[in-house]
Amino acid sequence: MAKTSRTVDLEAIDRLEEKVKLLVDAIGQMRTAESRVKEENLRLARELEAARARLAEAEGAAAEFSTLKEEREVIRTRVAEMLEQIEALNL
Repeated sequence: MAKTSRTVDLEAIDRLEEKVKLLVDAIGQMRTAESRVKEENLRLARELEAARARLAEAEGAAAEFSTLKEEREVIRTRVAEMLEQIEALNL
């Protein structure tokens, strides 16, 4: 009888050992996944910062383009006025 209870106790310990091994494996996989996620977050943060820099550069270029367009319109108006004055002189 003592042998039977001892066998049952060993089986319970063996099952517990197997569960602990599975838990250790699961923890290892979770750590690996966490490491990958951290690396991915760092990569995405760098990409986001680069995109923000490109956006700021594009906004600056758009503002410069708008200024140049306004200046061109001012020049066009002034040239038109000068041409009208030249034509009015009837040379």
